[in-house]
Amino acid sequence: MEFQELIHARRSVRKYEDTVDHETLVQILREAQQAPSWKNQQTSRCYVVETPETLEAFRAAVLPSFNRNSSAKAALIVTTYVRNTVGFSDRTPVNEIGNGWGAYDLGLHDALLILAAKNAGCDTLIMGIRDADAIRAMLGIPGSEEIMSVIAVGKGGEAPSPRPRKPFEEVVRFF
Repeated sequence: MEFQELIHARRSVRKYEDTVDHETLVQILREAQQAPSWKNQQTSRCYVVETPETLEAFRAAVLPSFNRNSSAKAALIVTTYVRNTVGFSDRTPVNEIGNGWGAYDLGLHDALLILAAKNAGCDTLIMGIRDADAIRAMLGIPGSEEIMSVIAVGKGGEAPSPRPRKPFEEVVRFF
């Protein structure tokens, strides 16, 4: 798929027909790993929940009902970043953003992840409302990592219409 077409085709899907196979998930995650990061620190981390038994228990324990329902039949990828690394020098923030740089790098990673998924014929939904403590306990995520999102990846069972965008002039200024 051409890049411009890919950008316009990607949507947040809230109904899935089927999960994706392990090899496709590996391909998507390898492509997301190519994201740029501060000084090539690569602090983004992914925890993939893909087996039916684990998915059922995970959804029930960590997602509110609306996200549980919206992600049914999809694999789930929890994305995190290692805190106090990106944007720090000798454990001191290099500017006022601090750990925001880790979140920024993870955002770049996650953007590539959802575009790679669409390019592989999959759909995605990024979910930020989740129980981080339960996720950390279930997946053994170290305390040094900040849990950011849970991303559903699967074969979409719907084709959402494009969402309206704010006027270009409202969000972009040239000087």
